[in-house]
Amino acid sequence: MNKLYIGNVSAEASEEDLESIFEQWKIPHSGPFLVKTGYAFVDCPDEKAAMKAIDVLSGKVELHGKLLEVEHSVPKRQRSCKLQIRNIPPHMQWEVLDGMLAQYGAVESCEQVNTDTETAVVNVRYTAKDQARLAMEKLNGSMMENYALKVSYIPDETAALEGPSPGGRRGFNSRGPPRAGSPGLGARPKVQSDIPLRMLVPTQFVGAIIGKEGATIRNITKQTHSKIDIHRKENAGAAEKPITIHSTPEGCSNACRTIMEIMQKEAIDTKFTEEIPLKILAHNNFVGRLIGKEGRNLKKIEQDTETKITISPLQDLTLYNPERTITVKGTIEACSRAEEEVMKKVGESYESDMAAMNLQSNLIPGLNLNALGLFPSGAPGMGSNMTSVPPPGAHGGCSSFGCSPYGGEGPFWASMPPASSQPLAGHPESETVHLFIPALAVGAIIGKQGQHIKQLSHFAGASIKIAPAEGMDAKLRMVIIIGPPEAQFKAQCRIFGKLKEENFFGPKEEVKLEAHIKVPSFAAGRVIGKGGKTVNDLQNLTCAEVVVPRDQAPDENDQVIVKISGHFFACQLAQRKIQEILAQVRRQQQPKPAPGAQPPLSRRK
Repeated sequence: MNKLYIGNVSAEASEEDLESIFEQWKIPHSGPFLVKTGYAFVDCPDEKAAMKAIDVLSGKVELHGKLLEVEHSVPKRQRSCKLQIRNIPPHMQWEVLDGMLAQYGAVESCEQVNTDTETAVVNVRYTAKDQARLAMEKLNGSMMENYALKVSYIPDETAALEGPSPGGRRGFNSRGPPRAGSPGLGARPKVQSDIPLRMLVPTQFVGAIIGKEGATIRNITKQTHSKIDIHRKENAGAAEKPITIHSTPEGCSNACRTIMEIMQKEAIDTKFTEEIPLKILAHNNFVGRLIGKEGRNLKKIEQDTETKITISPLQDLTLYNPERTITVKGTIEACSRAEEEVMKKVGESYESDMAAMNLQSNLIPGLNLNALGLFPSGAPGMGSNMTSVPPPGAHGGCSSFGCSPYGGEGPFWASMPPASSQPLAGHPESETVHLFIPALAVGAIIGKQGQHIKQLSHFAGASIKIAPAEGMDAKLRMVIIIGPPEAQFKAQCRIFGKLKEENFFGPKEEVKLEAHIKVPSFAAGRVIGKGGKTVNDLQNLTCAEVVVPRDQAPDENDQVIVKISGHFFACQLAQRKIQEILAQVRRQQQPKPAPGAQPPLSRRK
């Protein structure tokens, strides 16, 4: 359906006036203009013509002194969950757009529409009508980087046939198979990909890449259908500058090749004699799988592409810069092929991580991942949704696809831990978790000269120690983690990820570990519940196996063990739910003040 609504029409305007404007801008229409007082309607032959009319005329063309407003004409019965958002800033990052849209509900799909305009256009589908209506009300006309967003409904021809939809709870997708174009089918916008290509270029070539008045970079962007950010202002005086390319994998590769060709030409023109390798930036959480067991993946890429590839050492990583530099040496054609293979491996890791992340993304109500630093934004030009900003001077070199449990990007979830799980003093109470890992993985967790476990402890804000082996043939080793909930989350997240990176689990195998937490013996019954109801509900909710062994005797502190087994999110959710039960038990055990008793006053000093 390609019917257009033309608003803000002057009372003096006639059908001939509107026809003249459409002819002037070479916009076809398939029927007469229906002119009413203050507005008009017209049919276009196809969606392309309708989009051209919206892009070219809306808010830009005057008729009798009034700027016309052009958008899809959508009957009320067809105003369901689908919106079109226009006039999006051309360099706006997808992470920022996704975060903005998620404020109003669960987004089923977000697809970019190819247009001839400088600004971007996306079609968005929410899971429920009220979410789309709220987004329409809040976003239409709102300013984003000096651009006023234009939001309109997209006709949903099936809405009238299907009748009212039951909608769904905010943040939960409706049941049934994923719709075409939904994230579940991998149909992200054609011009963008979830993972950008990040590369480093010598500072002296940045001017040539940008070109006079930005002509060269605009040309690259147009030819490769990509968005390119050159972070010139980052790291003043540095020998290299990062570039971020947003596009399809093919578009990223084409842009990368073009940039390499420009640098080579500039080197010849300026008699620059040093070799200019291709330098790709990739998050450390993907690098282990890129290298592969005993370096097999990397060796194969080198052999297939006839290149030499080296990766920067772990020691170069910091809390604010978790990216590794992948240096590729060879001809431009060879480097380009290597880039395709490297980013293909990174993309596969990302997709695998996203699948694991989405499996439980709506089931962690007790943690603020935005504040954890597990999804560090702040990469140059990548946008930042972080509420906790790195200290002044810290290099925000990490990419926005931050550290998931295994290294992927994920949504920023819900809220801080509920009040029920917070101690009375207002600070998160320290917890102790015993996490069991394969004995062969101990070296990887400790790292060379204990470097990795020290960095992990510092990053998470937790005490992390490896317990001695219980025997010569022990297949598992216990990692003792002591810290508040957020520290537990970060530490365990990184350990799960490290085991995946180091290939202690197969490429398609989910990392599943066993964790033990101790609870007061008098509270064990509350965890189990009457007839085992609580523990059964806990297992159904979290997808983790939760066991309270009945035959165990309390230790010297009158505590018993609760065993939790499962993948990362399952374990985390089970731990949080059990801690909530314990917090509730502790509150009920506190002495209640006598009726009418006044709280003690603090003594003056």
